[in-house]
Amino acid sequence: MQQPESKPTGRSSGQRFKTYTHRNRKVRIPLGYMAVGLITGTHGLRGELKVEVHSDNPARFAVGNRLWLGEGLAEVEILTSRPHKGQALLTLSGVDDRADADALRGTWLFIPNEDAAELDEDTYYVHDIIGAAVQTQDGRPLGVVKDILFTGANEVYIVAPPDAPDREILLPAIADVILHVDLEQGLITVNLLPGLLEE
Repeated sequence: MQQPESKPTGRSSGQRFKTYTHRNRKVRIPLGYMAVGLITGTHGLRGELKVEVHSDNPARFAVGNRLWLGEGLAEVEILTSRPHKGQALLTLSGVDDRADADALRGTWLFIPNEDAAELDEDTYYVHDIIGAAVQTQDGRPLGVVKDILFTGANEVYIVAPPDAPDREILLPAIADVILHVDLEQGLITVNLLPGLLEE
Protein backbone atom coordinates (compact mmCIF):
# COMPACT_ATOMS: atom_id res chain seq x y z
CA MET A 1 0.00 0.00 0.00
CA GLN A 2 1.30 3.42 -0.91
CA GLN A 3 1.21 5.50 2.25
CA PRO A 4 -0.93 8.65 2.09
CA GLU A 5 1.01 11.88 2.08
CA SER A 6 1.81 12.80 5.66
CA LYS A 7 1.53 16.36 6.85
CA PRO A 8 3.92 17.50 9.56
CA THR A 9 1.61 18.05 12.49
CA GLY A 10 4.03 18.92 15.26
CA ARG A 11 2.78 15.84 17.08
CA SER A 12 4.94 14.22 19.68
CA SER A 13 4.39 11.08 21.69
CA GLY A 14 2.50 13.39 24.04
CA GLN A 15 -0.27 14.13 21.46
CA ARG A 16 -3.48 14.80 23.35
CA PHE A 17 -6.90 13.48 22.42
CA LYS A 18 -10.50 14.09 23.37
CA THR A 19 -12.33 10.81 23.85
CA TYR A 20 -16.06 10.19 23.61
CA THR A 21 -18.38 7.31 22.81
CA HIS A 22 -20.04 6.90 19.43
CA ARG A 23 -22.44 3.96 19.11
CA ASN A 24 -20.85 2.17 22.09
CA ARG A 25 -17.37 2.62 20.65
CA LYS A 26 -14.64 4.91 21.97
CA VAL A 27 -13.52 7.61 19.55
CA ARG A 28 -10.25 9.48 20.10
CA ILE A 29 -10.09 12.86 18.39
CA PRO A 30 -6.76 14.69 18.31
CA LEU A 31 -7.06 18.09 19.98
CA GLY A 32 -7.40 20.84 17.40
CA TYR A 33 -9.28 18.57 14.98
CA MET A 34 -12.87 17.49 14.47
CA ALA A 35 -14.33 14.28 13.05
CA VAL A 36 -16.21 14.66 9.75
CA GLY A 37 -16.56 11.05 8.64
CA LEU A 38 -16.12 7.38 9.53
CA ILE A 39 -14.90 4.85 6.98
CA THR A 40 -17.41 2.00 7.22
CA GLY A 41 -16.37 -0.22 4.32
CA THR A 42 -15.30 -0.48 0.71
CA HIS A 43 -17.07 -0.30 -2.63
CA GLY A 44 -15.75 -2.04 -5.72
CA LEU A 45 -12.19 -3.11 -6.43
CA ARG A 46 -10.42 0.21 -6.98
CA GLY A 47 -10.10 1.45 -3.40
CA GLU A 48 -13.34 3.40 -3.14
CA LEU A 49 -14.36 3.94 0.49
CA LYS A 50 -17.83 4.06 2.05
CA VAL A 51 -17.92 6.97 4.48
CA GLU A 52 -20.56 7.69 7.11
CA VAL A 53 -20.83 11.48 6.93
CA HIS A 54 -20.56 13.50 10.16
CA SER A 55 -20.73 16.96 8.59
CA ASP A 56 -23.58 19.25 7.61
CA ASN A 57 -21.37 20.99 5.04
CA PRO A 58 -22.26 19.54 1.61
CA ALA A 59 -18.94 20.74 0.17
CA ARG A 60 -16.87 18.97 2.87
CA PHE A 61 -16.23 15.94 0.64
CA ALA A 62 -15.72 17.78 -2.67
CA VAL A 63 -12.98 16.57 -5.01
CA GLY A 64 -9.69 18.31 -4.22
CA ASN A 65 -10.44 18.86 -0.53
CA ARG A 66 -8.03 17.51 2.05
CA LEU A 67 -8.81 15.31 5.03
CA TRP A 68 -6.67 13.92 7.84
CA LEU A 69 -6.78 10.16 8.25
CA GLY A 70 -6.94 8.43 11.64
CA GLU A 71 -5.14 9.31 14.84
CA GLY A 72 -1.85 9.58 12.94
CA LEU A 73 -3.34 12.50 10.98
CA ALA A 74 -2.01 11.49 7.56
CA GLU A 75 -3.11 14.16 5.08
CA VAL A 76 -5.01 12.81 2.06
CA GLU A 77 -6.71 14.42 -0.91
CA ILE A 78 -10.19 13.51 -2.14
CA LEU A 79 -9.78 12.24 -5.72
CA THR A 80 -13.39 11.21 -6.39
CA SER A 81 -16.59 11.75 -4.42
CA ARG A 82 -20.24 10.75 -4.91
CA PRO A 83 -23.30 10.14 -2.73
CA HIS A 84 -24.48 6.56 -2.23
CA LYS A 85 -27.36 5.32 -0.03
CA GLY A 86 -27.01 8.02 2.61
CA GLN A 87 -23.22 7.79 2.69
CA ALA A 88 -20.37 9.21 0.61
CA LEU A 89 -18.19 7.11 -1.66
CA LEU A 90 -14.67 8.55 -1.74
CA THR A 91 -11.39 7.73 -3.41
CA LEU A 92 -8.44 9.12 -1.44
CA SER A 93 -4.86 9.69 -2.48
CA GLY A 94 -2.65 6.75 -1.52
CA VAL A 95 -5.56 4.28 -1.33
CA ASP A 96 -5.10 2.41 -4.60
CA ASP A 97 -7.06 -0.84 -4.34
CA ARG A 98 -9.56 -2.80 -2.28
CA ALA A 99 -6.88 -4.18 0.07
CA ASP A 100 -5.75 -0.63 0.90
CA ALA A 101 -9.36 0.40 1.46
CA ASP A 102 -10.17 -2.65 3.63
CA ALA A 103 -7.29 -1.76 5.94
CA LEU A 104 -8.97 1.60 6.68
CA ARG A 105 -12.35 0.25 7.77
CA GLY A 106 -13.29 1.86 11.10
CA THR A 107 -10.90 4.80 10.61
CA TRP A 108 -12.11 8.34 11.29
CA LEU A 109 -11.56 11.27 8.95
CA PHE A 110 -10.68 14.62 10.54
CA ILE A 111 -10.27 18.27 9.60
CA PRO A 112 -8.46 20.98 11.58
CA ASN A 113 -10.83 23.09 13.68
CA GLU A 114 -9.86 26.20 11.71
CA ASP A 115 -11.27 24.59 8.53
CA ALA A 116 -14.72 24.21 10.11
CA ALA A 117 -17.57 26.41 8.92
CA GLU A 118 -18.75 29.20 11.18
CA LEU A 119 -21.92 28.32 13.06
CA ASP A 120 -25.01 30.34 13.79
CA GLU A 121 -25.56 31.60 17.32
CA ASP A 122 -26.69 28.85 19.75
CA THR A 123 -25.44 26.16 17.36
CA TYR A 124 -22.53 23.95 18.38
CA TYR A 125 -20.31 21.26 16.98
CA VAL A 126 -20.84 17.74 18.33
CA HIS A 127 -17.26 17.59 19.59
CA ASP A 128 -17.87 20.74 21.66
CA ILE A 129 -20.90 19.22 23.40
CA ILE A 130 -19.74 15.65 23.98
CA GLY A 131 -17.68 15.51 27.15
CA ALA A 132 -19.17 18.71 28.56
CA ALA A 133 -20.32 18.70 32.19
CA VAL A 134 -24.03 19.34 32.78
CA GLN A 135 -25.51 21.10 35.78
CA THR A 136 -28.92 22.43 36.81
CA GLN A 137 -29.47 26.16 37.14
CA ASP A 138 -28.99 25.85 40.92
CA GLY A 139 -25.56 24.24 40.37
CA ARG A 140 -26.44 20.56 40.95
CA PRO A 141 -24.19 18.36 38.77
CA LEU A 142 -26.07 15.93 36.51
CA GLY A 143 -23.14 14.26 34.75
CA VAL A 144 -21.32 14.46 31.43
CA VAL A 145 -22.69 14.41 27.87
CA LYS A 146 -21.61 11.05 26.45
CA ASP A 147 -23.46 11.09 23.12
CA ILE A 148 -26.01 12.98 21.03
CA LEU A 149 -29.13 11.57 19.37
CA PHE A 150 -30.27 13.20 16.15
CA THR A 151 -34.04 12.85 16.06
CA GLY A 152 -34.88 15.17 13.19
CA ALA A 153 -36.90 17.64 15.27
CA ASN A 154 -34.02 18.45 17.63
CA GLU A 155 -30.94 16.85 19.10
CA VAL A 156 -31.07 15.01 22.41
CA TYR A 157 -28.05 15.09 24.73
CA ILE A 158 -27.38 11.78 26.48
CA VAL A 159 -25.94 12.50 29.92
CA ALA A 160 -24.22 9.88 32.11
CA PRO A 161 -24.74 10.64 35.82
CA PRO A 162 -21.54 10.34 37.90
CA ASP A 163 -23.18 8.13 40.55
CA ALA A 164 -24.91 5.79 38.05
CA PRO A 165 -22.90 5.56 34.80
CA ASP A 166 -25.21 2.83 33.45
CA ARG A 167 -28.19 5.18 33.70
CA GLU A 168 -28.90 7.90 31.14
CA ILE A 169 -30.54 11.29 31.36
CA LEU A 170 -32.02 12.41 28.03
CA LEU A 171 -32.06 16.18 27.59
CA PRO A 172 -33.70 17.65 24.47
CA ALA A 173 -31.55 20.42 23.00
CA ILE A 174 -34.29 23.04 23.05
CA ALA A 175 -34.30 26.57 24.48
CA ASP A 176 -36.60 25.61 27.39
CA VAL A 177 -34.05 23.03 28.60
CA ILE A 178 -30.59 24.21 27.51
CA LEU A 179 -30.15 27.54 29.26
CA HIS A 180 -26.45 28.21 28.68
CA VAL A 181 -23.49 26.54 26.99
CA ASP A 182 -20.05 27.69 28.14
CA LEU A 183 -17.58 26.17 25.68
CA GLU A 184 -14.52 27.56 27.45
CA GLN A 185 -15.54 25.94 30.75
CA GLY A 186 -17.01 22.84 29.05
CA LEU A 187 -20.22 23.40 31.03
CA ILE A 188 -23.90 23.23 30.07
CA THR A 189 -26.54 24.67 32.39
CA VAL A 190 -30.02 23.22 32.05
CA ASN A 191 -33.58 23.64 33.26
CA LEU A 192 -35.08 20.27 34.15
CA LEU A 193 -38.63 20.22 32.84
CA PRO A 194 -41.07 17.85 34.61
CA GLY A 195 -40.42 14.24 33.65
CA LEU A 196 -36.86 14.71 32.37
CA LEU A 197 -35.23 13.32 35.50
CA GLU A 198 -36.44 10.08 37.00
CA GLU A 199 -35.82 10.14 40.71
